[in-house]
Amino acid sequence: MKESEIENHFVWAVESMGGKAYKFSSPGYRGVSDRIACLPDGSVWFVELKTRGGRLSALQEVFAAEMEDLGQNYRCFWNKEQINHWRAELSDDN
Repeated sequence: MKESEIENHFVWAVESMGGKAYKFSSPGYRGVSDRIACLPDGSVWFVELKTRGGRLSALQEVFAAEMEDLGQNYRCFWNKEQINHWRAELSDDN
C-alpha cells in the first residue's frame, strides 16, 4: 500500500469525525509530522504516516520525543487498521 493511500484514509477518518487534517511542513525544522489533525473536541494531533516497513528517521524520532515531553498528542500510523482503531478509540471517549 502506498503512503498516499494511508494519508488519504487518515484525512477521511479525521473529516468523518468532523475535524480537519492539515498537511504540514516546516521549512526551518526538519522531522515534523506529516499531518496536524484538529478535532471538534479541541484536541490537536501530530501524525506521521508511513508505509509497511517504513521507519521514523532520527529527526522524526526527536520530534516524537519532543511532542511527548510537551504533553502533545502524537501518533505514527503504518496502515489503515491502525487509523481505524485510533478513530474508534476517540469515538469511544465521547
